[in-house]
Amino acid sequence: MYYRMKIAGLERDLPICPVNENLYIAGFVIFGDPELTVACARDLLAKAPEYDYIITAEAKGIPLAHEMARQAGDQRYILARKATKLYMRDIFEVEVHSITTNRTQHLYLDGVDAQRIKGKKILIVDDVISTGESLGALEALVEKAGGIICGKMAILAEGDAQDRGDIIYLEKLPLFHPDGTVME
Repeated sequence: MYYRMKIAGLERDLPICPVNENLYIAGFVIFGDPELTVACARDLLAKAPEYDYIITAEAKGIPLAHEMARQAGDQRYILARKATKLYMRDIFEVEVHSITTNRTQHLYLDGVDAQRIKGKKILIVDDVISTGESLGALEALVEKAGGIICGKMAILAEGDAQDRGDIIYLEKLPLFHPDGTVME
């Protein structure tokens, strides 16, 4: 089963995937799709507030943040990692529970990036916002580092995220019944 939708002027077929026996979601991945990544970055930047740095979480938001930074002429964007790396120092950490992952995860921010963020306007970007758990973890990291969240953006808003007034997004992504029909 697939769900066809138009995103940033481009049509894509998204596979419908089970989350549990009663809830299915459309899988949206921009990895490997530079045409879509470029178009989504362009359209999000047209709606973006003024910011100093973009931050995203590893991994699916990376191509989007990279392309947004490239198009905007930014010299750097910030990445919250899912695991610590040897080069990271003075690490900031928060827990996250994502709808697409069956276990508790952690997000980590390098202390060098935390210093960059301090007192700066930070734009949080992601591919899809659904339950808001990943978004909340990014918000917590930015606040812990002393950054000022100036906006939250995603390509798609799924489920209840569509009704949030604090998120800027390009398109609504419905939830699905097991038979592939859209939940109302």
